[in-house]
Amino acid sequence: MSVNKIEYDAIVIGSGISGGWAAKELCEKGMKTLMLERGRKLEHIKDYPTANKAPWELAHRGNITNEFRKKNPLITRSAGFGEDNAHFFIEDAIQPYVQEKPFDWIRGYQLGGKSIIWGRACQRWSDYEFNGPKRFGYGFDWPIRYKDVSDWYSHVEKFIGVCGNADGVASMPDGHFLKPFDLNCVETHLKEVLKTNFNRHLVHARWAHITDPQPIHLEQGRAKCQSRNLCMRGCPFGGYFSSLSSTIPWAEKTGNLTIQTDAVVHSILYDANKQRAIGVRVIDAHTKESKDYFSKIIFVNASALNTNLILLNSKSERFPNGLGNDNGLLGKYICHHNYRVYLNGKIDGFIDKYYAGRNPTEAIIANYRNLDEQDTDFKGGYTTFTGAYRERLDTSTSEETIGAEFKSALQEPGFWHVYAYMQGETIPKKENHVRLSEDQKDPYGIPQLVVSVDYDENDDKMVQDFIHETKRMFEKAGVHSINWHDNKQPPGLDIHEMGGCRMGKDPANSLLNEWNQLHHCKNVFVTDGACMTSTGNQSPSILYMALTARAVDYAVGQLKSGAISI
Repeated sequence: MSVNKIEYDAIVIGSGISGGWAAKELCEKGMKTLMLERGRKLEHIKDYPTANKAPWELAHRGNITNEFRKKNPLITRSAGFGEDNAHFFIEDAIQPYVQEKPFDWIRGYQLGGKSIIWGRACQRWSDYEFNGPKRFGYGFDWPIRYKDVSDWYSHVEKFIGVCGNADGVASMPDGHFLKPFDLNCVETHLKEVLKTNFNRHLVHARWAHITDPQPIHLEQGRAKCQSRNLCMRGCPFGGYFSSLSSTIPWAEKTGNLTIQTDAVVHSILYDANKQRAIGVRVIDAHTKESKDYFSKIIFVNASALNTNLILLNSKSERFPNGLGNDNGLLGKYICHHNYRVYLNGKIDGFIDKYYAGRNPTEAIIANYRNLDEQDTDFKGGYTTFTGAYRERLDTSTSEETIGAEFKSALQEPGFWHVYAYMQGETIPKKENHVRLSEDQKDPYGIPQLVVSVDYDENDDKMVQDFIHETKRMFEKAGVHSINWHDNKQPPGLDIHEMGGCRMGKDPANSLLNEWNQLHHCKNVFVTDGACMTSTGNQSPSILYMALTARAVDYAVGQLKSGAISI
């Protein structure tokens, strides 16, 4: 289809994790689909310039210069950011926003979005997450439960490739997994200690890595993960899932996908006579000229905060406060995950054992807080990411950094270390919000987003509980010299921003129904992090993918039946 043709069956705003899935599912169902991406065009493999470079081939061996850090204090704080992948992040000055309260908004504007640089953790939500707000009286009730998305989780897992193990843990449901990476000897020891002494579960990581390629993965042109742990450079093997290596080229193969990059979405166009959205207004990132594209249905997958911005800026006589925003809650109840605490310690023994490769995954201690009953003085729970590793150098035999003793010490690795960090649920609150600036515009003439999000007492209590319980478990396993640090970093560096356009049963207190469909604009669907009613404690990305596939199935059915008028 020619890019000059501007009428489509569907428009997808965004090309990241959920946008890629929207395009794949729509195109497979025969829908002529336009994907709009505000960033530059990338090609899988070709546009991974550092993928196979050794450290000495990088100008500063992968390190960030003080000059670059001074110019970019925001993105350089992001986990995994380095000289080898800086080209996948936007520099701080390129897209300004207003921090009414400190918030580190990490963005990746290119075809594939942040799916190129995501963490890849893929735990399924359980009903403990979906039921939690209702059972324990915080936030709002979800309009769906685990049974509503279980089959869609499987649908996604089979396609993207998720490694893991059937552990039988109720708070972390099993899925359709490829074989996991092995636990090392210390992780196996921790697993046994936790089960025996605490009845808690250290499980194999569930990560979007192909450990045993199946025909569906080979058909995508993807291969086995090579255990290089260089994922955030872009993987030329397609060993981990990204929309650039998987869903987008799959959609392109159908012949139904048109991609428009450098297309900054200004707003969604609403026709009061037709009582539906009719298209999308776009600003060319280079010429700054505007252009309108039209379609029957629209999927908004711009990443949570940008999705809120687009919807808030989609004003009309019918919706003066933003598309679908009759209740005034659009942009409210923004939330995130709490990553503030990291622990590290040493463990004696196991010096006759090592491990092979650079495992790109981690182990997880499944949430054990506030499951069947509230057993703490805070709401919600937390996932614990953990693992063990050996020092590269045996410093016990030499403190030298040059010479014969140093060379001899290099022949043996050093002590084993154990670490853990939390991914904590945060409670949605109305005062945590985003809104449009009244006087500040971005380079495209669009109002800047004002971000006003903060922690609360519930988060602080959870942090203290995590420290106490993790130290207790580690000490029982023989870990000593334990250090912990609450960095009190601003929200945002978790890169799990959620909410603002939440799902719900009642149009009076939600924007979307159980199918991710705007209550008051039936042909617009939101399936990225903006749709989240609560944060849970599991990583959310695979839920976005499952919700997207589910919503597309519903939307196309509604369109074909005439329930969505055109």
